[in-house]
Amino acid sequence: MKKSVSIMLAALMLGAAPLAQAADLPEWLTGEWQQERGDRWTEELWSLPRGGVMIGMGRSGRGESLQSWEVMRIVRAADGTLTLHAAPEGGKETIFPVLEQGVRDISFANPDHDYPQRIRYWREGRLLMAETAMMDGSNAQNWTYAPAGQ
Repeated sequence: MKKSVSIMLAALMLGAAPLAQAADLPEWLTGEWQQERGDRWTEELWSLPRGGVMIGMGRSGRGESLQSWEVMRIVRAADGTLTLHAAPEGGKETIFPVLEQGVRDISFANPDHDYPQRIRYWREGRLLMAETAMMDGSNAQNWTYAPAGQ
């Protein structure tokens, strides 16, 4: 009896190993975020993780004019890895596999893409920070988002 319980426990632990290694979707990204600099504004919205995906939307403009928009998804694959899918202006999506992930930060990278090649999000207190850049960090663009309405 003791041996069969040990075998069953070992089988359960081996079966659970891939689940323990699966990356968590960055729930801390969830919410409605905005940055305003003079009459220029940028907004991002991220859904709660559900069904292995988070859906995002971004837009930016000046005054009352929309200048650009984008649809995004963070997807957990069957093997547990995460990828960011970005489709600016509703065009063909570009896939950025996860590069690094911490408790409240995540970076995605696609060195074959023209720009950006690296996309990073992280939290600093109540603020959401974002950066796009080349793989070596050059041509960086940065955003500091506050929760919308605050």
